[in-house]
Amino acid sequence: MIKDNKIWIGQADEPVFILPKMANRHGLITGATGTGKTVTLKTLAEGFSEIGVPTFLADIKGDVSGLAAAGKESSLIEERKVAFGMDSFEYQAFPTTFWDIYGEGGHPVRTTVSEMGPLLLSKLMGLNETQSSVLTIIFKIADENGLLLLDIKDLKAILDYVYSHNKKLEAEYGLLSSSTISAITRNVLALEQEGADVFFGETALDLTDWLRVDASGKGMINILHAVKLFHSPSLYATFLLWMLTELFETLPEVGDMEKPKMVFFFDEAHLLFKDMPKALVDKIELVVKLIRSKGIGVYFITQNPQDIPNEILSQLGNRIQHALRAYTPSEQKAVKAAAQSFRANENFDTEKVITELGTGEALISTLDEKGVPSVVQQAIVIACQSSFNELPASERSAIIAASPFASKYSNQVDRESAYEILMVRKQTELAEQEATALAEARAKEVSVKEKAAKPKRTKKTAMEKSVDTALTTIGREVGKSITRGVLGMFKGFK
Repeated sequence: MIKDNKIWIGQADEPVFILPKMANRHGLITGATGTGKTVTLKTLAEGFSEIGVPTFLADIKGDVSGLAAAGKESSLIEERKVAFGMDSFEYQAFPTTFWDIYGEGGHPVRTTVSEMGPLLLSKLMGLNETQSSVLTIIFKIADENGLLLLDIKDLKAILDYVYSHNKKLEAEYGLLSSSTISAITRNVLALEQEGADVFFGETALDLTDWLRVDASGKGMINILHAVKLFHSPSLYATFLLWMLTELFETLPEVGDMEKPKMVFFFDEAHLLFKDMPKALVDKIELVVKLIRSKGIGVYFITQNPQDIPNEILSQLGNRIQHALRAYTPSEQKAVKAAAQSFRANENFDTEKVITELGTGEALISTLDEKGVPSVVQQAIVIACQSSFNELPASERSAIIAASPFASKYSNQVDRESAYEILMVRKQTELAEQEATALAEARAKEVSVKEKAAKPKRTKKTAMEKSVDTALTTIGREVGKSITRGVLGMFKGFK
């Protein structure tokens, strides 16, 4: 909801706002299950949409889809409208585009293997450091040989090619162990079994299609239907990381803006950083730090602030903390750490309040005009204007069918790439091998025939052998005489 050109997110003694010009300084929404994080997420998405900022968010349970339908009147919301002076509050639907990697609950979302890159692909498959290094070399081989890696079959084809020619390639690229290549191939097959093959291919998603507003100027809310995807946590996490890095690499620098170009909400953010190698954490830290200069705000949603690496946590300026439970020593430590991350309010004990917050209540600290975190406020989150319920399937289907992207992404394209090129090469090599083998076989056959055609020598009798021996002896003696006679003549001339 908007008030005084600011996003109204909560009500304490005074309204609590997020300033649009500070929204690209990123944010964090945390709290235990059932404390109101989803309502906060939807309230923020609605606020950004109203000021013309498109957003992206993942719908893990299905209930976020209600943003596409107007909310219904309830006594609780009516009471809050009066208590908070929410005169401009109205139930309304927001412009929404649905997406789904599997193409079931939204437009298909695809990217190519090349665009994903070896680093993220290694994380997706859980490769170790050695395997990741070899995969990076394989990508280099593909690039230098003009082999496009678009889908899973391209990746399997290049792995097969390198496996078959590894000794030849090692002279230029270094050790390419057959066992390591086999291990990577097994991981690719496992990835394919999980359904990742539908994610890799073309038409690849053009992320600028998400930077849209509707006819009235409201920002488009892009919802990734992730109910099924969430059952493959690695694919879910890697997809979000890819999306963030792709935006970072493709969007131009814009500097400080009056409002963001786009805001991304990453739900279940702990999955993004689970078992993440240090090299990838460093890359994501850099992306989060620099992407705000491209007009992008990033908001992580998770249960506990400690789910986010400290290097990234320090970049999140706008913070909304719902209730945390503290039954165990580790939970108590987490509550203390969360409390210390806020600028203290002398009117209450932040650490104590975190464990006492009710559903829909939160501790909120946002950045002021100068980018300084405000004193933490205990507030009630403003109610959603859209529906709290999951959007009916018929209404979802109607929105998908009416979208301008229905035709653009509905059909998968399979153009010539590494698989097709390497299959031709493989067939050529096999044909050459067959031709060589055939030529060798024919040469051997000819040799056998020639040998068979030679006349056989008959065995001599004892008398014939005696005659031959005598003739040979006479011949030698005659030869000696001739030789000596000739030499004698030369001597005689001397």
